[in-house]
Amino acid sequence: MRLRQVALVARDLDPPVDELCRALSLEVCYRDPGVGVFGLRNALMAIGDTFLEVVTPVRAGTTAGRYLERRGGDGGYMVLLQVDDLAQERRRLDGLGVRIVWEGSGAGISGMHLHPGDVGGAIVSMDVADPAGSWGWAGPSWQQSVCTDVVREIAAVEVQSPEPEVLAQRWSAALARPVAPGADGDGAAIRLEWGAIRFVPADDGRGEGIGGVDLVAGERARAGELMELAGIRIRLV
Repeated sequence: MRLRQVALVARDLDPPVDELCRALSLEVCYRDPGVGVFGLRNALMAIGDTFLEVVTPVRAGTTAGRYLERRGGDGGYMVLLQVDDLAQERRRLDGLGVRIVWEGSGAGISGMHLHPGDVGGAIVSMDVADPAGSWGWAGPSWQQSVCTDVVREIAAVEVQSPEPEVLAQRWSAALARPVAPGADGDGAAIRLEWGAIRFVPADDGRGEGIGGVDLVAGERARAGELMELAGIRIRLV
């Protein structure tokens, strides 16, 4: 299991996308017309072979719109995890009573979205790519847009909660991965084969949700830098 993509939600698409591209030396690799089925517009940016996405609702009554209202503005929305066997994961989740709210496929990729009420903190998507190094959600030519001067890969996503250890246990059951202590002794973490999910206390008044993303710095000297971009904390590691 690998952390492959993190989606953010914004009231207006272009300003946060421009902010991320300027600060992190990224460029938009794809705008997926398929997200229209969810009442959204989007833009994806490749960081190595991982991806940041920004979505914005374009009609009333969307899940993304409800996230914006609940969390008081732009911020984190969704975590996409690459898995080896979608059918096996579906059987396991069915046994746990975790609901699937969407299943779909694209060119060389298929996935399913877990009900946020059953996991907590964010929408979780499990996806299978064929071949494994591809990522159909990012379009047919994302490799041409990769720039690793400032950041090279998504290392971790940070989910905040008033009860981070409790939320970590819910994710642990859904992902079938153990919980470990947080790196700084604060909160908890689930370490995947590639990437990690960190659970930390919610102390910014915005409640439960994705609060930050760790990105591997393109230059070691920049590790430790902290930025506030697109409604989340971006930490270079």
